[in-house]
Amino acid sequence: MPHYAEPTFAHILPPSWKEQVIGWLKEDTPSFDWGGYVVGEVHREAYLFGKGKIPAVLAGVPFCDEVFRYLGCHVEWHMCEGDIFEPIKHVATVSGPARQLLLGERVALNLLARCSGIATKSRRFKAIADENGFRGIIAGTRKTTPGFRLIEKYGMLVGGIDGHRTDLSSMVMLKDNHIWSSGSITRAIQQTRRVSGFSVLIDVEGRELLDVAQGLKERWSGKRKFLLETSGGIEESNLRSRAVNPIDILSTSAVHQTVQHIDFSLKIQIPKPIVERA
Repeated sequence: MPHYAEPTFAHILPPSWKEQVIGWLKEDTPSFDWGGYVVGEVHREAYLFGKGKIPAVLAGVPFCDEVFRYLGCHVEWHMCEGDIFEPIKHVATVSGPARQLLLGERVALNLLARCSGIATKSRRFKAIADENGFRGIIAGTRKTTPGFRLIEKYGMLVGGIDGHRTDLSSMVMLKDNHIWSSGSITRAIQQTRRVSGFSVLIDVEGRELLDVAQGLKERWSGKRKFLLETSGGIEESNLRSRAVNPIDILSTSAVHQTVQHIDFSLKIQIPKPIVERA
């Protein structure tokens, strides 16, 4: 039997993502590194702790790895991305020149905090929907932070939900403004299909979906295949009432816009003194 490598979430990242890491490091240290003068190039080990206040999902591993790799350091993980850890957990050990460890510290911790926070809330949303008997898909939205979408969408996927469309070109979503501007839903769809071709999925916004969902499914059963998506005002507090069948997709920005970050810290370890025996 041939051996196949186990896929990881990092395999979905585009070739250009590492350029963003350089940009984040430049933003954090645009000029002199005054603290680096103090610690110098001595080789040190630092423990990465997942702290927080709740059990959390580890997410953002490739971004943290690349921050320290670029700075000539090495990260050894003691758990897998997507695993849940209890605070306080020693999740990784980072080694390298002391000043390089500290150059990457805040950037790496911020990335992990945001990505793990989104993954944790995404995992919680999916668990609530599953417990409610929901057979559909929980998805995030495009209401992401400019310049940080890749990390936020990545966190959703690690958390176990659908990232929805990644950008404006990924799928056509005809919302109220499109429909009003074109004149009707029918005209908007016809104009869209003329330029998008057969391969692009079209999502059309409507009203009173929950009231007519069951009827639509029954009416078109065996005749035409389509998905029904609901969104708008979906929070953890009302998720059970919204995660109902026959809705196919439940999309929410609550998994990334109103998310609690997971606290991480990096602590350089003091070498033990060498005791000479007489």
